[in-house]
Amino acid sequence: MSVDKPFKVLIVDDDKAIRTSMSRVIKSMDLPVAAVCDGNAALNIMAAERFDIVFLDNILPDMKGAQILARIHELYPGTAVMMMTAYPAVEDAVLSMKLGVIDYLVKPFRLEDLENHVLKCLDVLNERTKSGTQARSNNPKEERTLNKIIGNSGIVREMKETIRSVASTDSTVLISGESGTGKELAARAIHELSARSDNRYVPLDCSSLVETLLESELFGHVRGAFTGADGEKTGLFEVADKGTFFFDEISNLTMKIQSKLLRVIQEREYMKVGSQKRLKVDIRIISATNIDLEHAVRRGTFRNDLFYRIKVVPIHLPPLRDRSKDIPILLEYYLKRFNASCNRNIEGFSGEAMDALTSYPYPGNIRELEHLVEEIVVLNGSPEVGVGDLPPNITRRKGMFHLPTSNDMSLQDLEKKYISFVLRRTRGRRGQAAAVLGINRKTLAHKIIKYDISVGDA
Repeated sequence: MSVDKPFKVLIVDDDKAIRTSMSRVIKSMDLPVAAVCDGNAALNIMAAERFDIVFLDNILPDMKGAQILARIHELYPGTAVMMMTAYPAVEDAVLSMKLGVIDYLVKPFRLEDLENHVLKCLDVLNERTKSGTQARSNNPKEERTLNKIIGNSGIVREMKETIRSVASTDSTVLISGESGTGKELAARAIHELSARSDNRYVPLDCSSLVETLLESELFGHVRGAFTGADGEKTGLFEVADKGTFFFDEISNLTMKIQSKLLRVIQEREYMKVGSQKRLKVDIRIISATNIDLEHAVRRGTFRNDLFYRIKVVPIHLPPLRDRSKDIPILLEYYLKRFNASCNRNIEGFSGEAMDALTSYPYPGNIRELEHLVEEIVVLNGSPEVGVGDLPPNITRRKGMFHLPTSNDMSLQDLEKKYISFVLRRTRGRRGQAAAVLGINRKTLAHKIIKYDISVGDA
Protein backbone atom coordinates (compact mmCIF):
# COMPACT_ATOMS: atom_id res chain seq x y z
CA MET A 1 0.00 0.00 0.00
CA SER A 2 1.30 3.48 -0.81
CA VAL A 3 0.39 7.02 0.21
CA ASP A 4 0.25 10.28 -1.72
CA LYS A 5 2.39 12.59 0.44
CA PRO A 6 5.91 11.57 1.54
CA PHE A 7 5.66 12.35 5.25
CA LYS A 8 8.84 11.44 7.14
CA VAL A 9 8.71 8.85 9.92
CA LEU A 10 11.01 8.39 12.92
CA ILE A 11 11.14 5.17 14.98
CA VAL A 12 12.53 5.42 18.53
CA ASP A 13 13.08 2.01 20.12
CA ASP A 14 16.03 0.29 21.80
CA ASP A 15 15.18 -3.09 20.21
CA LYS A 16 17.07 -3.43 16.93
CA ALA A 17 14.77 -6.17 15.61
CA ILE A 18 11.72 -3.96 16.14
CA ARG A 19 13.42 -1.00 14.44
CA THR A 20 14.35 -3.15 11.45
CA SER A 21 10.93 -4.77 10.97
CA MET A 22 9.04 -1.49 11.43
CA SER A 23 11.36 0.30 9.00
CA ARG A 24 10.73 -2.38 6.39
CA VAL A 25 6.94 -1.97 6.64
CA ILE A 26 7.05 1.82 6.52
CA LYS A 27 9.42 1.83 3.53
CA SER A 28 6.97 -0.47 1.72
CA MET A 29 4.41 2.34 2.08
CA ASP A 30 6.78 4.68 0.16
CA LEU A 31 7.52 6.75 3.26
CA PRO A 32 11.04 7.91 4.18
CA VAL A 33 11.99 6.52 7.58
CA ALA A 34 14.81 6.81 10.12
CA ALA A 35 15.33 4.81 13.31
CA VAL A 36 17.25 5.56 16.53
CA CYS A 37 17.77 3.63 19.78
CA ASP A 38 17.31 6.20 22.58
CA GLY A 39 15.82 9.54 23.58
CA ASN A 40 18.88 11.73 23.13
CA ALA A 41 19.42 10.38 19.63
CA ALA A 42 15.77 11.10 18.85
CA LEU A 43 15.96 14.72 19.99
CA ASN A 44 19.26 15.25 18.14
CA ILE A 45 17.98 13.91 14.83
CA MET A 46 14.74 15.88 15.16
CA ALA A 47 16.78 19.04 15.67
CA ALA A 48 18.58 18.36 12.38
CA GLU A 49 15.68 17.01 10.29
CA ARG A 50 11.92 17.49 10.18
CA PHE A 51 9.82 14.41 10.99
CA ASP A 52 6.05 14.30 10.67
CA ILE A 53 5.37 11.00 12.44
CA VAL A 54 7.20 9.54 15.45
CA PHE A 55 6.75 6.02 16.80
CA LEU A 56 8.05 6.39 20.35
CA ASP A 57 8.77 3.57 22.80
CA ASN A 58 7.65 4.42 26.32
CA ILE A 59 10.71 2.93 28.06
CA LEU A 60 14.16 3.77 26.69
CA PRO A 61 17.68 3.35 28.13
CA ASP A 62 18.23 7.06 28.85
CA MET A 63 14.77 8.50 29.56
CA LYS A 64 11.07 7.74 29.60
CA GLY A 65 9.03 8.20 26.48
CA ALA A 66 6.82 10.73 28.28
CA GLN A 67 9.85 13.03 28.73
CA ILE A 68 10.63 12.89 25.03
CA LEU A 69 6.97 13.35 24.18
CA ALA A 70 6.88 16.53 26.27
CA ARG A 71 9.91 17.91 24.39
CA ILE A 72 8.37 17.02 21.02
CA HIS A 73 5.12 18.65 22.07
CA GLU A 74 7.03 21.83 23.03
CA LEU A 75 9.43 22.05 20.09
CA TYR A 76 7.54 20.37 17.23
CA PRO A 77 3.84 20.76 18.04
CA GLY A 78 2.64 19.61 14.61
CA THR A 79 4.25 16.16 14.89
CA ALA A 80 2.00 13.08 15.04
CA VAL A 81 3.30 10.84 17.85
CA MET A 82 2.31 7.18 18.33
CA MET A 83 3.42 5.71 21.67
CA MET A 84 4.59 2.08 21.86
CA THR A 85 4.70 0.06 25.08
CA ALA A 86 4.77 -3.49 26.36
CA TYR A 87 3.52 -2.31 29.77
CA PRO A 88 0.46 -0.11 29.33
CA ALA A 89 -0.46 2.00 32.36
CA VAL A 90 -3.44 4.29 32.82
CA GLU A 91 -1.42 7.21 34.20
CA ASP A 92 1.01 7.08 31.26
CA ALA A 93 -1.87 7.00 28.80
CA VAL A 94 -3.57 10.00 30.43
CA LEU A 95 -0.36 12.07 30.40
CA SER A 96 0.38 11.10 26.80
CA MET A 97 -3.11 12.03 25.63
CA LYS A 98 -2.76 15.43 27.31
CA LEU A 99 0.42 15.98 25.31
CA GLY A 100 -1.32 15.12 22.05
CA VAL A 101 -0.29 11.53 21.36
CA ILE A 102 -2.39 10.02 18.55
CA ASP A 103 -2.75 6.53 20.03
CA TYR A 104 -1.01 3.64 21.83
CA LEU A 105 0.52 0.69 20.01
CA VAL A 106 0.84 -2.20 22.48
CA LYS A 107 3.71 -4.66 22.01
CA PRO A 108 3.82 -7.26 20.62
CA PHE A 109 1.84 -6.09 17.61
CA ARG A 110 1.22 -7.42 14.12
CA LEU A 111 2.85 -5.62 11.23
CA GLU A 112 -0.63 -5.17 9.71
CA ASP A 113 -1.57 -3.18 12.82
CA LEU A 114 1.50 -0.98 12.31
CA GLU A 115 0.36 -0.13 8.78
CA ASN A 116 -3.09 0.84 10.06
CA HIS A 117 -1.54 3.08 12.71
CA VAL A 118 0.63 4.77 10.08
CA LEU A 119 -2.46 5.46 7.99
CA LYS A 120 -4.22 6.85 11.05
CA CYS A 121 -1.34 9.29 11.57
CA LEU A 122 -1.46 10.27 7.91
CA ASP A 123 -5.17 11.03 8.15
CA VAL A 124 -4.51 13.28 11.17
CA LEU A 125 -1.64 15.06 9.41
CA ASN A 126 -3.67 15.63 6.25
CA GLU A 127 -6.47 17.17 8.30
CA ARG A 128 -3.96 19.37 10.13
CA THR A 129 -2.46 20.45 6.81
CA LYS A 130 -5.86 21.49 5.46
CA SER A 131 -6.84 23.37 8.60
CA GLY A 132 -3.35 24.82 8.97
CA THR A 133 -3.39 26.15 5.40
CA GLN A 134 -6.73 27.79 6.06
CA ALA A 135 -5.51 29.21 9.36
CA ARG A 136 -2.35 30.59 7.79
CA SER A 137 -4.32 32.23 5.01
CA ASN A 138 -6.28 34.06 7.71
CA ASN A 139 -3.14 35.25 9.52
CA PRO A 140 -1.74 38.17 7.52
CA LYS A 141 0.86 39.06 10.17
CA GLU A 142 2.37 35.58 10.01
CA GLU A 143 2.47 35.60 6.24
CA ARG A 144 4.01 39.10 6.11
CA THR A 145 6.67 38.09 8.61
CA LEU A 146 7.65 34.85 6.89
CA ASN A 147 7.55 36.44 3.43
CA LYS A 148 10.50 38.59 4.50
CA ILE A 149 12.56 35.41 4.22
CA ILE A 150 12.97 35.35 0.46
CA GLY A 151 13.08 32.02 -1.37
CA ASN A 152 10.98 29.06 -2.36
CA SER A 153 13.43 26.14 -2.17
CA GLY A 154 12.69 23.14 0.01
CA ILE A 155 15.36 24.32 2.47
CA VAL A 156 13.68 27.71 2.87
CA ARG A 157 10.18 26.25 3.21
CA GLU A 158 11.41 23.90 5.93
CA MET A 159 13.20 26.77 7.67
CA LYS A 160 10.00 28.84 7.68
CA GLU A 161 8.05 25.95 9.16
CA THR A 162 10.70 25.54 11.88
CA ILE A 163 10.50 29.25 12.70
CA ARG A 164 6.72 29.04 12.78
CA SER A 165 6.84 26.10 15.22
CA VAL A 166 9.59 27.51 17.45
CA ALA A 167 7.94 30.93 17.66
CA SER A 168 4.91 29.45 19.42
CA THR A 169 7.14 28.30 22.30
CA ASP A 170 9.34 30.24 24.72
CA SER A 171 12.41 28.05 24.19
CA THR A 172 15.97 29.37 23.91
CA VAL A 173 17.17 29.27 20.29
CA LEU A 174 20.63 29.07 18.72
CA ILE A 175 20.82 30.12 15.05
CA SER A 176 23.98 29.03 13.23
CA GLY A 177 25.18 29.86 9.74
CA GLU A 178 27.82 31.70 7.77
CA SER A 179 27.94 35.50 7.77
CA GLY A 180 25.30 37.02 5.54
CA THR A 181 22.83 34.12 5.65
CA GLY A 182 20.11 36.11 7.47
CA LYS A 183 20.45 35.00 11.08
CA GLU A 184 19.06 38.23 12.53
CA LEU A 185 16.17 38.15 10.05
CA ALA A 186 15.28 34.69 11.38
CA ALA A 187 15.59 35.91 14.99
CA ARG A 188 13.29 38.86 14.32
CA ALA A 189 10.76 36.55 12.65
CA ILE A 190 10.71 34.30 15.74
CA HIS A 191 10.09 37.32 17.96
CA GLU A 192 7.41 38.83 15.72
CA LEU A 193 5.48 35.54 15.61
CA SER A 194 5.79 34.91 19.35
CA ALA A 195 3.57 35.90 22.27
CA ARG A 196 6.28 38.48 23.16
CA SER A 197 5.88 40.44 19.91
CA ASP A 198 4.19 43.39 21.65
CA ASN A 199 7.31 43.87 23.79
CA ARG A 200 10.87 44.85 22.92
CA TYR A 201 13.22 43.00 20.60
CA VAL A 202 16.75 43.98 21.67
CA PRO A 203 19.68 42.93 19.42
CA LEU A 204 23.30 43.10 20.54
CA ASP A 205 26.38 42.66 18.37
CA CYS A 206 28.69 40.86 20.78
CA SER A 207 31.78 41.94 18.84
CA SER A 208 31.00 45.66 18.99
CA LEU A 209 32.00 46.45 22.60
CA VAL A 210 34.94 45.71 24.89
CA GLU A 211 34.21 43.62 28.01
CA THR A 212 33.93 46.53 30.47
CA LEU A 213 31.49 48.48 28.31
CA LEU A 214 29.57 45.33 27.37
CA GLU A 215 28.99 44.39 31.01
CA SER A 216 27.58 47.85 31.73
CA GLU A 217 25.44 47.78 28.57
CA LEU A 218 23.95 44.38 29.43
CA PHE A 219 23.40 44.70 33.16
CA GLY A 220 23.40 48.46 33.71
CA HIS A 221 25.28 50.05 36.61
CA VAL A 222 24.66 52.03 39.77
CA ARG A 223 26.11 55.41 40.57
CA GLY A 224 29.76 55.20 41.62
CA ALA A 225 30.22 51.66 40.26
CA PHE A 226 33.37 52.82 38.46
CA THR A 227 35.13 56.01 37.50
CA GLY A 228 32.78 58.10 35.40
CA ALA A 229 29.60 56.37 36.62
CA ASP A 230 27.93 59.61 37.67
CA GLY A 231 24.41 58.17 37.60
CA GLU A 232 22.46 54.94 37.39
CA LYS A 233 22.26 53.26 33.98
CA THR A 234 19.47 51.00 32.73
CA GLY A 235 20.90 47.84 31.15
CA LEU A 236 19.70 46.14 27.98
CA PHE A 237 18.34 43.18 29.94
CA GLU A 238 16.00 45.54 31.75
CA VAL A 239 15.01 47.16 28.45
CA ALA A 240 14.19 43.71 26.99
CA ASP A 241 12.09 42.58 29.98
CA LYS A 242 9.01 40.61 28.77
CA GLY A 243 10.52 40.64 25.28
CA THR A 244 13.30 38.96 23.27
CA PHE A 245 17.08 39.44 23.56
CA PHE A 246 19.21 38.58 20.53
CA PHE A 247 22.95 37.90 20.98
CA ASP A 248 24.51 38.25 17.52
CA GLU A 249 27.81 36.36 17.17
CA ILE A 250 27.69 35.15 20.77
CA SER A 251 31.08 33.43 20.40
CA ASN A 252 32.71 36.84 20.87
CA LEU A 253 31.62 37.08 24.52
CA THR A 254 34.48 36.82 27.02
CA MET A 255 34.50 33.98 29.55
CA LYS A 256 33.56 36.43 32.32
CA ILE A 257 30.45 37.65 30.47
CA GLN A 258 29.60 34.07 29.50
CA SER A 259 29.58 33.12 33.20
CA LYS A 260 27.23 35.98 34.06
CA LEU A 261 24.97 35.21 31.10
CA LEU A 262 24.69 31.61 32.28
CA ARG A 263 23.21 32.83 35.57
CA VAL A 264 20.70 34.99 33.70
CA ILE A 265 19.56 31.99 31.65
CA GLN A 266 19.42 29.64 34.64
CA GLU A 267 17.96 31.95 37.29
CA ARG A 268 16.37 34.70 35.18
CA GLU A 269 18.03 37.24 37.45
CA TYR A 270 21.07 39.55 37.37
CA MET A 271 22.80 42.33 39.27
CA LYS A 272 23.75 45.76 38.00
CA VAL A 273 27.46 46.55 37.98
CA GLY A 274 28.38 47.83 41.45
CA SER A 275 25.17 46.55 43.08
CA GLN A 276 24.42 43.54 45.28
CA LYS A 277 20.69 43.65 44.61
CA ARG A 278 19.33 40.85 42.44
CA LEU A 279 16.84 41.89 39.77
CA LYS A 280 14.40 39.54 38.07
CA VAL A 281 14.05 39.56 34.30
CA ASP A 282 11.67 37.75 31.94
CA ILE A 283 13.31 37.46 28.53
CA ARG A 284 13.54 34.97 25.73
CA ILE A 285 17.11 34.53 24.53
CA ILE A 286 18.01 33.92 20.88
CA SER A 287 21.68 33.63 19.94
CA ALA A 288 23.52 33.47 16.64
CA THR A 289 26.97 32.26 15.63
CA ASN A 290 28.94 31.99 12.41
CA ILE A 291 31.49 29.59 13.91
CA ASP A 292 31.27 26.02 15.20
CA LEU A 293 30.58 26.51 18.91
CA GLU A 294 31.30 22.85 19.68
CA HIS A 295 34.80 23.43 18.32
CA ALA A 296 35.04 26.59 20.46
CA VAL A 297 34.06 24.52 23.51
CA ARG A 298 36.84 22.02 22.74
CA ARG A 299 39.33 24.90 22.37
CA GLY A 300 38.25 26.27 25.73
CA THR A 301 37.01 29.62 24.38
CA PHE A 302 33.32 28.93 25.02
CA ARG A 303 31.72 27.47 28.15
CA ASN A 304 30.36 23.96 27.72
CA ASP A 305 27.44 24.59 30.12
CA LEU A 306 26.47 27.82 28.37
CA PHE A 307 26.61 26.11 24.98
CA TYR A 308 24.02 23.53 26.01
CA ARG A 309 21.87 26.21 27.66
CA ILE A 310 21.61 28.30 24.49
CA LYS A 311 21.29 25.31 22.14
CA VAL A 312 17.88 24.12 23.34
CA VAL A 313 16.47 24.58 19.84
CA PRO A 314 19.16 24.77 17.12
CA ILE A 315 18.35 26.27 13.73
CA HIS A 316 20.93 26.15 10.93
CA LEU A 317 20.72 28.60 8.03
CA PRO A 318 22.33 27.17 4.86
CA PRO A 319 24.76 29.19 2.74
CA LEU A 320 23.36 30.63 -0.47
CA ARG A 321 25.43 28.23 -2.58
CA ASP A 322 23.36 25.36 -1.12
CA ARG A 323 20.07 26.96 -2.18
CA SER A 324 20.97 28.20 -5.66
CA LYS A 325 17.34 27.80 -6.81
CA ASP A 326 16.54 30.86 -4.70
CA ILE A 327 19.14 33.11 -6.39
CA PRO A 328 16.90 34.26 -9.31
CA ILE A 329 14.10 35.07 -6.83
CA LEU A 330 16.51 37.06 -4.65
CA LEU A 331 17.94 38.90 -7.67
CA GLU A 332 14.48 39.95 -8.85
CA TYR A 333 13.47 40.96 -5.32
CA TYR A 334 16.49 43.23 -4.78
CA LEU A 335 16.29 44.59 -8.33
CA LYS A 336 12.71 45.74 -7.64
CA ARG A 337 13.69 47.13 -4.25
CA PHE A 338 16.67 49.16 -5.51
CA ASN A 339 14.82 50.31 -8.63
CA ALA A 340 12.38 51.98 -6.25
CA SER A 341 14.95 53.42 -3.83
CA CYS A 342 17.39 54.59 -6.53
CA ASN A 343 14.74 55.89 -8.97
CA ARG A 344 15.75 53.44 -11.69
CA ASN A 345 13.67 51.40 -14.14
CA ILE A 346 15.83 48.38 -14.99
CA GLU A 347 13.55 45.67 -16.38
CA GLY A 348 15.66 42.62 -15.59
CA PHE A 349 18.74 40.52 -16.36
CA SER A 350 19.76 39.05 -19.69
CA GLY A 351 19.91 35.27 -19.91
CA GLU A 352 23.72 35.34 -19.98
CA ALA A 353 23.87 37.67 -16.96
CA MET A 354 21.39 35.53 -15.02
CA ASP A 355 23.46 32.40 -15.76
CA ALA A 356 26.61 34.10 -14.47
CA LEU A 357 24.86 35.39 -11.35
CA THR A 358 23.26 32.04 -10.59
CA SER A 359 26.50 30.06 -10.92
CA TYR A 360 28.52 32.44 -8.71
CA PRO A 361 29.17 30.92 -5.21
CA TYR A 362 28.50 34.11 -3.15
CA PRO A 363 30.98 33.66 -0.30
CA GLY A 364 29.27 36.62 1.41
CA ASN A 365 25.86 34.93 0.96
CA ILE A 366 22.64 37.00 0.75
CA ARG A 367 24.35 40.14 2.04
CA GLU A 368 26.84 40.00 -0.84
CA LEU A 369 24.05 39.44 -3.37
CA GLU A 370 22.11 42.41 -1.99
CA HIS A 371 25.10 44.76 -2.22
CA LEU A 372 25.91 43.48 -5.70
CA VAL A 373 22.43 44.24 -7.02
CA GLU A 374 22.52 47.70 -5.43
CA GLU A 375 25.82 48.44 -7.18
CA ILE A 376 24.46 47.20 -10.51
CA VAL A 377 21.31 49.33 -10.20
CA VAL A 378 23.21 52.48 -9.17
CA LEU A 379 25.80 52.23 -11.95
CA ASN A 380 23.78 50.75 -14.80
CA GLY A 381 21.82 53.03 -17.13
CA SER A 382 20.46 50.51 -19.62
CA PRO A 383 17.00 48.88 -19.36
CA GLU A 384 18.51 45.41 -19.04
CA VAL A 385 21.51 44.15 -17.07
CA GLY A 386 23.88 42.39 -19.43
CA VAL A 387 26.87 40.23 -18.63
CA GLY A 388 29.12 43.18 -19.43
CA ASP A 389 27.53 45.12 -16.57
CA LEU A 390 28.65 42.55 -14.00
CA PRO A 391 31.90 42.83 -12.01
CA PRO A 392 34.76 40.65 -13.30
CA ASN A 393 34.74 38.44 -10.20
CA ILE A 394 31.18 37.35 -11.10
CA THR A 395 31.95 36.42 -14.70
CA ARG A 396 35.45 35.13 -13.88
CA ARG A 397 36.94 37.26 -16.61
CA LYS A 398 40.02 39.43 -16.15
CA GLY A 399 39.03 41.63 -19.08
CA MET A 400 37.25 41.75 -22.41
CA PHE A 401 39.48 44.17 -24.22
CA HIS A 402 39.56 43.54 -27.98
CA LEU A 403 42.50 44.69 -30.05
CA PRO A 404 41.44 46.94 -32.93
CA THR A 405 41.51 45.47 -36.42
CA SER A 406 42.64 48.74 -38.02
CA ASN A 407 46.24 48.70 -39.28
CA ASP A 408 46.71 52.47 -38.99
CA MET A 409 46.00 52.91 -35.23
CA SER A 410 48.86 54.61 -33.42
CA LEU A 411 50.28 53.49 -30.07
CA GLN A 412 48.69 56.57 -28.45
CA ASP A 413 45.27 55.68 -29.89
CA LEU A 414 45.64 52.15 -28.56
CA GLU A 415 46.67 53.47 -25.11
CA LYS A 416 43.66 55.82 -25.03
CA LYS A 417 41.32 52.97 -25.97
CA TYR A 418 42.72 50.66 -23.28
CA ILE A 419 42.66 53.32 -20.51
CA SER A 420 39.04 54.08 -21.43
CA PHE A 421 38.21 50.37 -21.22
CA VAL A 422 39.83 49.98 -17.78
CA LEU A 423 38.03 53.06 -16.44
CA ARG A 424 34.70 51.67 -17.63
CA ARG A 425 35.39 48.28 -16.04
CA THR A 426 36.32 49.92 -12.70
CA ARG A 427 33.24 52.17 -12.85
CA GLY A 428 35.40 55.29 -13.10
CA ARG A 429 37.29 54.58 -9.87
CA ARG A 430 40.69 56.06 -10.67
CA GLY A 431 42.54 54.37 -7.83
CA GLN A 432 41.44 50.91 -9.00
CA ALA A 433 42.08 51.79 -12.64
CA ALA A 434 45.59 53.01 -11.85
CA ALA A 435 46.31 49.75 -10.01
CA VAL A 436 45.12 47.70 -13.02
CA LEU A 437 47.19 49.81 -15.41
CA GLY A 438 50.29 49.64 -13.19
CA ILE A 439 50.65 53.42 -12.89
CA ASN A 440 50.00 55.93 -10.11
CA ARG A 441 46.88 58.13 -9.83
CA LYS A 442 48.83 61.26 -10.85
CA THR A 443 50.03 59.65 -14.08
CA LEU A 444 46.53 58.38 -14.82
CA ALA A 445 45.05 61.84 -14.26
CA HIS A 446 47.62 63.29 -16.67
CA LYS A 447 46.70 60.73 -19.36
CA ILE A 448 42.95 61.33 -18.89
CA ILE A 449 43.55 65.04 -19.61
CA LYS A 450 45.98 64.31 -22.44
CA TYR A 451 43.57 61.95 -24.24
CA ASP A 452 40.41 63.87 -23.27
CA ILE A 453 38.85 60.73 -21.75
CA SER A 454 35.41 61.57 -20.36
CA VAL A 455 35.02 58.94 -17.63
CA GLY A 456 34.76 60.52 -14.18
CA ASP A 457 34.92 59.08 -10.71
CA ALA A 458 31.99 56.94 -9.53
